[in-house]
Amino acid sequence: MTKFKLLVLFISLTTFSIFACKNSTKVPAPVRGLSMQNIDSSVKPGDNFFLYANGKWYDTATILPTESYTGSWLEMNYVTKAHIKTILNNAASGTNKAGSIEQQVGDLFASGMDSVAIEKLGYEPIKPILQKIDSLKDIREVLQFVAEQYTVGNNLLIGQYVGADEKNSAKNIAIYHQAGLGLPDRDYYFKNDAATQTVVNGYQQYIRTLFALTGADSATALKKAAVVYALEKQLAASHRTNVELRDPQSNYNKMAVADLDKKMPAIGWKNLLQELHIKTDSVIVGQPAYYIKLNKLLQSVPIADWKTYLHFHLVKNTARLLSRDFVNASFDYNGKILHGQKKLKERWERNYAVVDENLGEALGQLYVNKYFSAEAKKKMQELVNNLQTAFEKRITQLDWMSDSTKEKAIAKLNAFRKKVGFPDKWRDYSKVTIDRNNFVGNLVSCGKNEYAFQIAKVDGPVDKTEWGMTPPTNNAYYNPTLNEIVFPAGILQFPMFDVNSDDAMNYGGIGMVIGHEMTHGFDDQGAQYDKDGNLKNWWSKEDFEKFKAKEAQVINLYNGFTVLDSIHVNGSLTQGENTADIGGIAIAYDAFKMTAQGKDTTKTQGLTPDQRFFLSFTQCWRIKIKDEAMRQQINTDPHSPAMYRVWGPLMNFTPFYSAFNVKEGDKMFVAVKDRIHIW
Repeated sequence: MTKFKLLVLFISLTTFSIFACKNSTKVPAPVRGLSMQNIDSSVKPGDNFFLYANGKWYDTATILPTESYTGSWLEMNYVTKAHIKTILNNAASGTNKAGSIEQQVGDLFASGMDSVAIEKLGYEPIKPILQKIDSLKDIREVLQFVAEQYTVGNNLLIGQYVGADEKNSAKNIAIYHQAGLGLPDRDYYFKNDAATQTVVNGYQQYIRTLFALTGADSATALKKAAVVYALEKQLAASHRTNVELRDPQSNYNKMAVADLDKKMPAIGWKNLLQELHIKTDSVIVGQPAYYIKLNKLLQSVPIADWKTYLHFHLVKNTARLLSRDFVNASFDYNGKILHGQKKLKERWERNYAVVDENLGEALGQLYVNKYFSAEAKKKMQELVNNLQTAFEKRITQLDWMSDSTKEKAIAKLNAFRKKVGFPDKWRDYSKVTIDRNNFVGNLVSCGKNEYAFQIAKVDGPVDKTEWGMTPPTNNAYYNPTLNEIVFPAGILQFPMFDVNSDDAMNYGGIGMVIGHEMTHGFDDQGAQYDKDGNLKNWWSKEDFEKFKAKEAQVINLYNGFTVLDSIHVNGSLTQGENTADIGGIAIAYDAFKMTAQGKDTTKTQGLTPDQRFFLSFTQCWRIKIKDEAMRQQINTDPHSPAMYRVWGPLMNFTPFYSAFNVKEGDKMFVAVKDRIHIW
């Protein structure tokens, strides 16, 4: 239930470091271009541009046993991970000052790498917590236990975070959302197709396995698994669908704690918040139906069943931190069944994820000090500013929007908070205690620190300098309540971005991403927030009706894309990302045409600047994915599959047709009767 709209990208592999150490002698970097060897000239550009640009790569690409896909984003991740591995190994092997970020990062990593100690412990680290579950006597103690676990970072039964009040975006508030499930989405509990049933059966086996690993015999494990699944299914019935969750107005339900206490006495909101160390008069309950259902179930479901439910979810939440049997059980379900992976990732890589999750900005600080240059940040800031200028010009030229609404749209665009590379101020982890001989204890300390950091913000002012991603992350996002676009250092790598690449490469790569994130401020959700990040209508009635009609065109187009057999893209779920893709490529192209190369016709690698722009965009999105992972993406991910993130924008963009001489009769030409033009 994050407020960030995340853009997942897939970037090409480079075999050498992109950014030199800031203190090292600078070696001139080679100018890198398109992967010409990937182009399949047997495919007409107008029939399937994705395969034209990537076809030869696609035919030979192999998905590693540890992965669910392969492609440019994963390959870029390998470069980042190689850098991170060096940082982690150096920090773990060095003699670092106690309390320094090097000591914290290094010792946390070292504690997770101590497989001998972890194997010896088995599930001893969580036995006291399981014993506490066994001792619970009533629902009040159940909720006290849930709150206690929340304060150390173990989230059970309730969904809570602290964020900006969407109708008073300068102030933070405690927000509660639907939770309690183990399957990826509520619909998995009610669909009966074979692919869904494979996931459900695998999940039920996972439940049984974890009970068996913590001492239950096979018959008892079977009974307990049935209890857990049945309880989750009842909770799932109250959940809103992924499409319903796209409506920010229906998810904004500000309620007085006193009223909640009266309406849901079994939950006892006043006591619950006290146990959660939160002092406030009102909260936002995103999906009230879930908590109404939970209140009823707390009254009707036997305490023994709740203890069974909590036992499983505690073990599930900690399985990857325990001995090999628990790690393998988690992988069998989460890796193999959900994503089609065949082999568990190496321990160092799994522990890198743990460090990033728990000491992300400490690790990020070490990363950008060595691998992100001031030159790269300056160049990226110039690109962002250029796209902002191009977007403003496009808004002024819209033929469907009135002048009064245009004025407000431009004001919102110019109010964007732009963050590049890394935060201006770093998180303070001085209250975290890290012992290289206590892996689980370290994570408890991290969890306590993170929880205290978050709840200290309740009812206080929003800190607009905070980041929602760590610097090494290969991703980007738009946050509507801060009206900000954010580009971590991790994504600023070749071929998405390189200070030494030509403008066609950079504008087709990271330029499209910048335009995409900017357009999120004006998609089906972002368009409902004003320039200050408040959930507030700033449109004329007529303009908003025209906008919704154009969004309906986007939904209908993507609903027609068939992915696997009879499985289609969910146009309603993906409409925001699709709108951002369509707008992103147009804004990036306009900004590119403002450059000297964009105005020129000189060929490079035998291609015109426009052709290079569109090929750069498309090669950045190449991916080959397992069917299991694709099915989960279609069910739960607001992003369309990569091929259609190329098709959708290009088939609606006239300059693409001109660049590759796409004509009537070509498949991408006939796929749209009327080209969609929103932004």
